[in-house]
Amino acid sequence: MKLPLAIAALLLPAPALADWKPVEKIEPYAISGQTVEELYVSIGDKGPVIGKDSAGNGRRAIAQTNFKLTWQRDYQPQGGACVLKTARPKLIITYTLPKPAGKLAPAVQARWDAFADGLIAHEKVHGAGIVDMVDKIVAFSTGLTVADDPGCKKIRVELTQYLDQLSKAQRQASRDFDKVEFGSGGNLQKLIAAFLIGG
Repeated sequence: MKLPLAIAALLLPAPALADWKPVEKIEPYAISGQTVEELYVSIGDKGPVIGKDSAGNGRRAIAQTNFKLTWQRDYQPQGGACVLKTARPKLIITYTLPKPAGKLAPAVQARWDAFADGLIAHEKVHGAGIVDMVDKIVAFSTGLTVADDPGCKKIRVELTQYLDQLSKAQRQASRDFDKVEFGSGGNLQKLIAAFLIGG
């Protein structure tokens, strides 16, 4: 009996994290202002564009996590079947975060530092979700065997279907996390309020 891909993946052993490590980069974007209000307005003007609003204009975020994922895969025909011997990822995660261009007064700097720490902590959760997705891909891929596939074509289709499932699940989990974080009483909502109002 052939298990659905998602169920089959749950039965696989946990991947060996030591086999690969992601590269994490911070890409700051400059914001201007001397007060917390000016800094926050500048974020609204210069933050990364993450989509379009109802009028078709670019919607800006405070911060963003992006990634680039490439693979080294070793497909080997074996007696009419195809085996994926190894699947080695190269994952680069980029966190786009605001950074004041000028020197801030000590009181403003202290509030900025707390705000910036909270932002990176939030984005790192998105990063961890991406790493988890790649771990699952490695676990599913390594040793994957497809019968009657001497040209190693069917195996690529099966792998692509699984990657699509995981990618959709990761994006949905990311959206769900943001909804909670920015929702009533969420960490990001509190973080923004503490930055703007103090306390």
